[in-house]
Amino acid sequence: MKISCLPVSLFDEICGGKMSVEQWAREAKAIGFDGFDISSMFIRNHTPSYLRPLKEAVAETGMPIAMMTTYPDFTHPDPVQRRREYDYLVRDIAVASQLGVEHVRVLAGQAHPEMGIEEGVALAVHGLRRAAEAADAYGVRLVYEDHAKPGAWDYIDFSYPPELFLRIAQGIRDTSVGINYDTGNITAAGEDTLAVLEQVIDRVATVHVSDMAEKGTFRPVAIGTGVVPNREIFARLKQHGFDGWLCIEECSGQGLAGIAQAYRFVRDAWERA
Repeated sequence: MKISCLPVSLFDEICGGKMSVEQWAREAKAIGFDGFDISSMFIRNHTPSYLRPLKEAVAETGMPIAMMTTYPDFTHPDPVQRRREYDYLVRDIAVASQLGVEHVRVLAGQAHPEMGIEEGVALAVHGLRRAAEAADAYGVRLVYEDHAKPGAWDYIDFSYPPELFLRIAQGIRDTSVGINYDTGNITAAGEDTLAVLEQVIDRVATVHVSDMAEKGTFRPVAIGTGVVPNREIFARLKQHGFDGWLCIEECSGQGLAGIAQAYRFVRDAWERA
C-alpha cells in the first residue's frame, strides 16, 4: 500500500501559479508521501516546451504521480458539448501518459436539471466506455469515482446518489476502468459507505480518503476528525488484499499543515486496521 495526496487545500496556490507542480511534489516528499496527485487544472497547456521540462522537473524529485483528476461531463444535454467533453478528456489522458501518471480519475458528468435518470446513465456509460478505449491505447488506467462536486462544475455529480454510481459502475464492468472509491462521498450522500464499498470492492484500484462533518451533508473536514468510518474501511480493504494507492483528498483548508496531519492519520490508521 502506498499513500499519495490530492491537495485540494492548495488548489488556489497551484492553479494561481504561486506553487509549481514540482514544488508540490517536493513538499509531498518531505511530508513522507510515496507519490503525489495532480488535477488537470494544474496543467497550463500541452505544448512540448511546457510538458518536457515539467516531466523532467518532476522526475528529479523522485516522486511518481499516482493520479490525475479530470472532470469529463458525459451527461451534458448538448450533444456537441458531449463531444467536446470526450475530446478534452482524451487530451488529458494523452498528457497523463506523457507525464507518466499511473491513474486518471474520471467522472460521470453533472446532474443537469434537464437530464433524465435513464438517459443520464446511458450517456455516462457510453462516455466512459469510449474513454476506456482511448486510455488503453495510451497505457493509462482510468478510475471512476463515487463523486460529489468539484469546483470546476456548476452542479453536483450525476452519480452522486449511490444507486446511480452502482448502475454506471455495472455498465462499465467489462472494461479496463477501475474504481476510485471515495470514502467520504457516500457518507455525505447519507448512505452506508461500507455497504456500497462491498458491491465494488473487487474493482477498487485506488482510494480517495476523505472525511465529512456529518452524515447526509457534504461538508469536508480534517481527515480523522469527522464521521466517516475510515478505520473500518481500511480494515475491510486490507482483508480483501487491497495494495493500491490511498490517495488522500485533503480539503480542510489548512494548507500543508492539514496535509501533513492527514498523512499521519492515514498511515497510522492503515497500519492499525
